[in-house]
Amino acid sequence: MIDIETSGFDNKLNAILEIAAITLKMNQDGWLEIDQKCHFHVEPFAGAILEPSSLAFNGIDPNNPLRGAVPEKIAIDEIFKVVRNGVKSNDCTRAVIVAHNANFDQGFLMAAAERCKMKRNPFHPFAMFDTATLAGMVYGQTVLAKACEAAKITFDQREAHSALYDTEKTAALFCDMINRFKKLGGWPLSD
Repeated sequence: MIDIETSGFDNKLNAILEIAAITLKMNQDGWLEIDQKCHFHVEPFAGAILEPSSLAFNGIDPNNPLRGAVPEKIAIDEIFKVVRNGVKSNDCTRAVIVAHNANFDQGFLMAAAERCKMKRNPFHPFAMFDTATLAGMVYGQTVLAKACEAAKITFDQREAHSALYDTEKTAALFCDMINRFKKLGGWPLSD
């Protein structure tokens, strides 16, 4: 699971300001659940454009010294370490990004990995699961707060647009959808 808060919509020109990742695992009974969490406030990269409308929307002040922001390379490297450990412990070869509006988050993550010259990106370069689309199919809701409500997952609007909070709620929603599918018979589906 990934969620990224940014200074705009262009992954090449705008900065990642906050990023969170949560790995998932199957428990001994085959139910998907949350495993590891990783979260960083991120310093804008040199020359990044900070759109005032985006900062007003997510409420992030990139110049606030109390944020405890780290350079982008440190944040991405640490998240990649957590994800690589999850990939290894689950005997996989690549991680797949799961996010609410996955194309947006994947674009920013891949652009940051390129900027930071990351050699060992654990994520598949184009495969992803988009929980907005999945929630639209499962619950008839594409907005994260409304999808969580439909799934009976509490959602506090005052906490929204915090990368960690949104990642936690997206993870709970994704686990609920996958576990709901398992309850219906799981894989393979029979006719």
